[in-house]
Amino acid sequence: MAEEERALLGSAGGGGEDGGGSAGPLRALPAVCDPRRLPHRFLVLALMCFLGFGSYFCYDNPAALQTQVQRDMKVNTAQFMALYAWCSWPNVVLCFFGGFLIDRVFGIRLGTIIFSIFVCVGQVIFALGALLNTFWLMNMGRFIFGIGGESLAVAQNTYAVSWFKGKELNLVFGLQLSMARIGSTVNMNIMGWIYSRVQDLLGYTSPSTLGLTLMIGGITCLFSLTCALILAYLDKRAEKLLCKEQGKTGEVIKLTDVKDFSFSLWLIFVICVCYYAAVFPFIGLGKVFFIEKFRFSSQEASAINSIVYIISAPMSPVFGLLVDKLGKNIIWVLCAVITTLASHIMLAFTFWNPWIAMCLLGLAYSLLACALWPMVAFVVPEHQLGTAYGFMQSIQNLGLAIIAIAAGMILDTRGYLFLEVFFSACVCLSLIAVVMLYFVNHLTGGDLNWSAKKREKLQKVAATEKEI
Repeated sequence: MAEEERALLGSAGGGGEDGGGSAGPLRALPAVCDPRRLPHRFLVLALMCFLGFGSYFCYDNPAALQTQVQRDMKVNTAQFMALYAWCSWPNVVLCFFGGFLIDRVFGIRLGTIIFSIFVCVGQVIFALGALLNTFWLMNMGRFIFGIGGESLAVAQNTYAVSWFKGKELNLVFGLQLSMARIGSTVNMNIMGWIYSRVQDLLGYTSPSTLGLTLMIGGITCLFSLTCALILAYLDKRAEKLLCKEQGKTGEVIKLTDVKDFSFSLWLIFVICVCYYAAVFPFIGLGKVFFIEKFRFSSQEASAINSIVYIISAPMSPVFGLLVDKLGKNIIWVLCAVITTLASHIMLAFTFWNPWIAMCLLGLAYSLLACALWPMVAFVVPEHQLGTAYGFMQSIQNLGLAIIAIAAGMILDTRGYLFLEVFFSACVCLSLIAVVMLYFVNHLTGGDLNWSAKKREKLQKVAATEKEI
């Protein structure tokens, strides 16, 4: 390491190999080994992107194997959806403390490794529960998996901020989100095929078939853990060579700040909870929906159920750039919510080709994420951002946990039509909140719906006045 440091800093040597007096800089490190050079940063970026691949791949394992899980484990839909609820429960609390644990307790490197281990252990226990035909053990595995999953995303973002600055950062966040969606998409389209191959190997369907399939899926978590270990080594090495500080989230969580949240922020929270409650639980139950209503094959149903993630992967960076350039965040959120409502109504009350509705849902989902989450920064002071985002993620996970169980119970007792009406009602609540937000913002003179040019102009004026 000392030799690398001298080479990287280009230190002048007092002599050559023979100890003579010819002075000159030592040979620089190869580009791929130099933390300041683009090839090395590309390597780090690739590791960052793959850091969350296993987590997102395995999170939706139940959705890809809904029929198999319910048949092999002999559970109803409500019990099946509890697998998603157990993933969300720990993050109702951990959203507030993930950043604190990274900053103050573990550090970014150790924290990332620990959270990756939680994800791996959770997936292994989940698979063992199936192998042993013990459903409560599967729930426990999903709970442990949830402890690591959300905090791992925080660690991933912290690494990004540490290694990439300025305009690069938006692109890096976009690439990380795209890789996460690719992980979900690959899961949707490959886990059913893996189950079939294991079934052919064993010659029968049973909990053992399901358990082995889930264990094979867990290899992606081991791959992500390997990325975490390599990334920790490279970050430690860069810290030593460049004398840079270990990355921190910068989050400051104060629960007492909640009492100071504006009405506009609470409306943003309502939009978030009601909107995502109509997307993620629907995808969790979507495969069988398309098989039963539209008579799709299992492979076709997996493909259409993953289209939301497929569209989100390339469109999230595009919509992010669009919102950055044009502003008018509330209008974009309104468009996304209305489009999502139209998608659910089409799926509920028509037999039109569902690819139309699902493609619209994918576009709307991507647009809402790019327009809604940045609005939080416009309505709270900078020192309250950590609390605001933590609270937003917390109630989102609480809503997802409750809605997942409710959706399963509705499907067991009422069927898919009532379930789609329920999801449409959730989107309607989100729509009401968006309209209220528009008028509250207008009446209070808020900046949520400013154009990008107006916001930039006023920021320049404010900066000039501050200098004076």
